[in-house]
This record gives sequence, structure tokens and C-alpha cells, in this order.
Amino acid sequence: MRKLFIAAAAVLAIVSCTDRDVRSVRSLAGRVVGGKGAAAFVFEKEPCDSDFFALSMRGGKVLVQGNNALSMAVGLNYYLKYYCNIDYGWLPSCGTAELPERLPVVEEPLRCPALVDKRFFLNYCTFGYTMPWWKWEEWERCIDWMALNGVNLPLAITGQESIWYKLWTSMGLSDEEVRSYFTGPAHLPWHRMQNIDHWGGPLPKSWLDGQLKLQQRIVQRERQLNMRPVLPAFAGHVPEGLMRLYPDAPIDTLGQWAGYPDDYRCLFLDPLSELYGQIQQKFISLEEQCYGTDHIYGLDIFNEVDSPSWEPEYLAHVSGTVYRTLQAADPDAVWLQMGWMFYYDRRHWTPERVEAYLGAVPAERQMILDYFCEKEEVWRRTNSYFGVPYIWCYLGNFGGNTFLSGPFHEVENRIALTYTEGGQNFSGIGSTLEGFDCNPLMYEYVLEQAWNLPGRNWPERYADRRFGRENASQRSAWKLLCDSVYVWNSGSFLGSYAARRPYMGKATTHTHSGIHYSNATLGRAIGLMLESEGGGPAWEFDLVNLTRQWLGNLSADIFNEWTAAYSAGDAAASQDAASRMLELVADMDSLCATQSFFLAGKWIADARSWGADPAEADYFERNARNLITTWSDAGMTLNDYALRDWNGVLGSYSLRRWESFFEAAASGGEDWYSDWLFSVKAFERAWGEEMQGSFAAEPSGDPVSAVRLLYSKYSR
Repeated sequence: MRKLFIAAAAVLAIVSCTDRDVRSVRSLAGRVVGGKGAAAFVFEKEPCDSDFFALSMRGGKVLVQGNNALSMAVGLNYYLKYYCNIDYGWLPSCGTAELPERLPVVEEPLRCPALVDKRFFLNYCTFGYTMPWWKWEEWERCIDWMALNGVNLPLAITGQESIWYKLWTSMGLSDEEVRSYFTGPAHLPWHRMQNIDHWGGPLPKSWLDGQLKLQQRIVQRERQLNMRPVLPAFAGHVPEGLMRLYPDAPIDTLGQWAGYPDDYRCLFLDPLSELYGQIQQKFISLEEQCYGTDHIYGLDIFNEVDSPSWEPEYLAHVSGTVYRTLQAADPDAVWLQMGWMFYYDRRHWTPERVEAYLGAVPAERQMILDYFCEKEEVWRRTNSYFGVPYIWCYLGNFGGNTFLSGPFHEVENRIALTYTEGGQNFSGIGSTLEGFDCNPLMYEYVLEQAWNLPGRNWPERYADRRFGRENASQRSAWKLLCDSVYVWNSGSFLGSYAARRPYMGKATTHTHSGIHYSNATLGRAIGLMLESEGGGPAWEFDLVNLTRQWLGNLSADIFNEWTAAYSAGDAAASQDAASRMLELVADMDSLCATQSFFLAGKWIADARSWGADPAEADYFERNARNLITTWSDAGMTLNDYALRDWNGVLGSYSLRRWESFFEAAASGGEDWYSDWLFSVKAFERAWGEEMQGSFAAEPSGDPVSAVRLLYSKYSR
């Protein structure tokens, strides 16, 4: 019997060494904890019909079992978080996780199944607000993070313009016609969603070639880790040159978007036309040749644009026809759609219309992302999407804004109720963040809810791994933050007064900094964190992040003081408030310089790195500057939408706006404000177009010392 056991164990060891999933998770472990650290783990695949992971000990090593590489990655992450107090963040600047010298023992074997089989991550907008300049280093880290957190449905839309270029030129369009149809790189998400054409184009050919190679690496790695990349499909958006080739094709303009002039409006090919199906077939075929396929396609027809008709019969006819083109191109196709339009345009998308639109496609061939569930769970007013499988999603961020937000307990309650009330077609949990933001705890927390994990005191355990070990003051700080600061959902144009364009009377920008907590409470949390020394990089980031927000909140108070003093004609008081505002903005800029996450210089350097020559590098830099300031043009509705509290932006862009504002106000004159507004718009354009100022791409200074200094200064 003993010989049989030894023989069986040997066979299992050989299988484990050669199994593709085991090799994949071992490679991931090497990247996460280093080669020496990875040797402390044994990974073993155990067949199962559903996702699970298990932890135990074997021969002094940690045994991580699971049904595939992804599940084993989740098990590894659980061990790092709850046994080693390690938080492996989503950005390369977070570094490699360092295991303790003595590996914690798994005293009692643990087995944790997944509660839902779909875990989605990313948003079309993330590819503009965070990812446009990423190369393989950033993508590799992000894919590892997604695997550790159980994501198996990542949005994978990098490099689609490379496929479109092949398709449109093969149909007879010229190089210039196609590349001018595309927007600049940071604005491509809104081109892909049929919102704008041409803005910031023409797109360099070197970009198309580089993105194709990058996407091939992305989807290959995602599949190695048992993910099913969600690829794009044809939604009807066509270049103007197609009308030259097909003058009788039913092509029409879509409605205006975000105030863009007619020159930038998109053209839409009627899905009911024969040409639509032909283009769908060509695109899917070319895409599969370059990137392979997992048969899940993201395709959104009416994102933030009106349907030509709101009759239920028409909506059903369109969706049914679009699905048939997809099925003809790939018989195994599953159509994934954003549920954002059902929230954003809820006036038009009544339950009757939603039912007609979804009902024309087999339920098992669809997936819906319930996009903004912390604000509104659309499944509740659509009879759980009338039986179509849907994924509960936490959005959490708009525009990549750096603003503390996230209704921690409300999210907890809503997900728990969805499990009990959401219907049998509730099939997943995900996140649809517009940009990677400064609230990583919310995304880690949401994705954990997809697994049946042992009871955790979540805020306190999060504090342990952010600090690196258990600490009473850190636990108190995070408990206070989750109970009293993380109490409200995110929204658009959220930002500090320090970063925003100043205004008098009616605001000239939508940016607002309304908070739903006492800033003194945030200050107390920072004070608690400062009671202890010796935390790691995550703790240092948190200190800077929280202090940045605390100072940004103070800037609103200072501006209100200035407004009151100026209105009362108190020159001395208004001058004092103006001086304090300028000093605070400069202090925020210096504080943000200590963290790479808050560096405009890094964003710009990453953009320039895509240039094949100096002229292309300048092109990419202008596009990068444009998005995070005016977005498109200083006079349009999205000005400041993607503004962030970043070193470089605060110190040169925001500070100069405040300086000129206070100078103009002090000079007086009947039309001082309108004159200043005209001049500041010119400055905003110049900051992007003429690329005024150069900024550090690497962090500098000691973050803890900077926080202590500013906390002492502004607590008085």
C-alpha cells in the first residue's frame, strides 16, 4: 500500500510539473514574490466543475490547489493578504511583494469556492484615462493583479484600430482616410464608442503597429491565466470614405456628443443593411487571425446616442439583426453589452423597450454589465434583465479623478442583497472604473465578494496589509475611513478646488468638491496613521493620498473665505485668503511629487515614449496634456473632466490659473472676470498645444516627512 501511495504521489508530482495551468501560476508567483519566494509554494491542479481554491501545508511549504491557474492565483493572493499582510497593488511602482522570513503556517486547511463564475474588469474609458501609454511592463503587472483578484473576463480592446486599418484599406480606403478617421490615442475610447471622429488625428502608423504587437502579448498572457478576453466587434461605426465606395449605403450621422461640432460627428451604418453583416464578417475574421478569440464580443450600438426610433419593434429588429451578423461571423459568439445606456438614458430605456431589445437575442448568447450599481442597480427595474445573464458592477471612478470616494458599507449591502434577490441569471461581479484611481480598497473589496471566503474584519485586515503588519492605530484609522469617509459614490467632475478653474458667480466648469463627511474626520485618520513608523510603500502612498485629499478639501474652505471677503470689499482679508490658496496649491504639488501615481511628468514621459521620432513624441505629448486639462477644447463641456491632483498640473497649470484669477480680481474693472476668462482659456490651450513646462517623471522627496510637515502646518 505504501508503495502504491508513493507511486501515486510521484505521478501527481509529474503531472503538476507539466500541467500548463501549474506552470502559468508558478510563473505568476515568481513575478509576484520573486523566484526564491515562489519556491515556498506548491501548486496543484484539482479538476472541478466550478472555480475554487484550497490552502494547506505540505512538507513545510504552502500548498495552493485549484481547478485552474486563475483559481490558484486567487488562493495565492488570499494567503499573501490574510497570512502575510501583503497587499499586491495594481501598478508597477508598488514593486515585488516581500515574504516574511518565516512563512506563516496554514493551521487549518481552507477551501473556498467562487460564488459566481464571471468576474469582469475594466471599462472602455480606462483605455483613455489610464492605459493609453502603457507598455508591456504595466500590462503584465495589471494582468497579474487581475488574476490574483479572480478576474476572468477582462476587456481587451487594445490594438483594434490596427485591425480596422487592415479592413478599411483592404476595402479601398486610403491610408490618410483611415488614419484621419481615428482620434488621438487618449481619445480612442470615445471613437470606439461612436462618440467622436478625427479629434487629435491622424493616428501615426507606428502607433497602429506597436499596439497590434502589444495586444498579441496581452491576450496570450490573459489566456495562459484562464481569462477569456472580451474583444470588440463591429457596432456600425464607419469612416466617411466608405460613402465614396458605397454611395447608396444607408449611412447617417449620429447625434452630437459633448458639444463637439459637426465635423467630429460619427457616421453609422444601418445594421439592417447587407453591408453591415459583410463588415462584421471581415472584422471578426481579421481580428481572430491576429488575436485569436474566446467568442465573447463587446458591442454597443446606442452608447450615449439616440436610437433612430424608440418603438419596441424597431429596437428588437435592430438587436436581433446585429446578433445574427455576429453569429454568422462566429457561430459561438456571445454578445456582451454595457448596461450604462439603460442608466444614462433611462428616460428612453423604459422596461418595455429594454425587454424588446434584449428579448430578440437568445439569453444564453448575451451578457449585460450592470454598470453603475453603487448608484443604481438597473436589474431592479428591468425584472433582472428579463432573464439575460448580468454582472453586478462597481464603477467607482469617472475621468481618472483623484478623489476619495466609495460607499463601502452600501456596496457591501447591495451585493449581499443581489445574491438573495437578483435572480438565477445574476452571474457575476465586476468593476467598470473609468480610470485607475486613488481608492484601491474598493476594487479589492468588490472582487472579493465573488468568493465564499471565511469571515473577515475587512477594514482592519486591509489596514494590516497596507502597513505590513498588525497595528492598532492603523486599524483605527481604516475603520474610521470606511465608516465615516468612504460613504458616498463617485460622480463626474469630482475634484479639489485647488485643481479646478476658478470662477465667480455661475461656475464656468462642472468640477465640484462636495464631500459627504467632515474633513476633520479625514484629518483624524491621517493623525492616527502618523502615530506609527515603519510602514511600507502602500502605507506611504496612503499617507500622501489621504493628505492630498485633506488639503484639497481645505482649498474649498479658503476659496469660500476669499469669495466672502471679496464680496464684502475687504481687500486685506481677500488678499490673505488668496495668498493662503496659492501656498496650499504649491504645497499639494510638492506633496504629490513624492509618489509616481501623482506625477504628470510620468504620464507625459510615457506618452512620448511611443514616438518613433521627435515629431511623433511631441504629437503624443500634446494628446496626453489635452486629455487631463481641457479634454478637447477649453470652451467645451468636458473642460477639467479628467483633471487630477498631480504634481506638474497643480504647480504649473492650476497654480497659474489661480494666480491670474486673483491678479485680475485685485485689479478690478467692470469686465475683469470676462476678460480673465477669455485669457485663461487661451492659457489652457497653450499649456497643451505649446507644451508649457517640463516635469519630473520620477518621484522625489520623503513622503512621510512631507506629510508630517504639512499635517502640522495645516492642523493649526
